[in-house]
Amino acid sequence: MIACPFNKFTLLCTFLVVFIATNNFAQSKPEVKSLSDTTKKVRSIAAKAAIRSAILPGLGQIYNKKYWKLPLVYGALAIPVSTFKYNSDWYTKTRFAYTVRVTNDTANFKNIARELQPISTEALRTYRNSFRKNMDFSVLGLLLMWGLNVVDATVDGHLRTFNISDDLTMSIKPSTRNLQQGFGMTATLHF
Repeated sequence: MIACPFNKFTLLCTFLVVFIATNNFAQSKPEVKSLSDTTKKVRSIAAKAAIRSAILPGLGQIYNKKYWKLPLVYGALAIPVSTFKYNSDWYTKTRFAYTVRVTNDTANFKNIARELQPISTEALRTYRNSFRKNMDFSVLGLLLMWGLNVVDATVDGHLRTFNISDDLTMSIKPSTRNLQQGFGMTATLHF
């Protein structure tokens, strides 16, 4: 037979401790507003604003009641969209002109854009690659502006519940703690 290292008293004490601990967790506690509750609320406002702005640009600014930022958001997003459109149009034209020149398709020479007809084949290839690279930069710029829109909505969401009042005071009082340590100044902020 194996000897048990626990005696009856130890087992009883262990049982009571476990029973009391689980019983304490089962009790409902009165709802007390604490600092962690207010920070959770602030985070949820900022998170909602960020998610809304990520779904549709400007929606987070509307949620934060910063309506004056909508023209700025859409103006900032319009720049990469318009440059993408411009570069896409010219990329299509230069790609077509380059393909016609390289394949020596005489039937489509008349369909090349008038501005591109006097340009050499090598220059067309360079322009085509440049417009393609600028299209990629436009997409990158759009993503960057969209991300800045989300960051702006998040920061405004955090600052929406920030307390700014005129009751912030500061008083400076000279004080001494011990003559051996010397004199000192105490600055106190009252909220």
